[in-house]
Amino acid sequence: QVQLVESGGGMVEVGGSLKISCIAPESSHFRLRTMAWYRQTPGKHRVLVASISSLDGAPKYIDAVKGRFTISRDDDKNTMALQMISLRPEDTGVYYCNSANLPGDWGQGTQVTVSS
Repeated sequence: QVQLVESGGGMVEVGGSLKISCIAPESSHFRLRTMAWYRQTPGKHRVLVASISSLDGAPKYIDAVKGRFTISRDDDKNTMALQMISLRPEDTGVYYCNSANLPGDWGQGTQVTVSS
């Protein structure tokens, strides 16, 4: 099993910033995977909010976070991050990292709460 570990979540006020991180084990072939951040809110499915290519590092974002979120990766450290600014209440949720294509086992996620 691939154990992904997310961290860095917390509670911030509207307009605040937060950076969350993810680390994958050495056995995950991290550098070969296009990776993504997903968000889940109570009663809803996980939604992919940002991804980053394994080929050229090109990022993709859903419209709701464009210009506010920045995804990055460090293949030497098997880590990925999501810098979030200008946070809104609708950004609240549990954030997970996983492959953008054929996600494997899920980690525990990290809670992000934006208070108004």
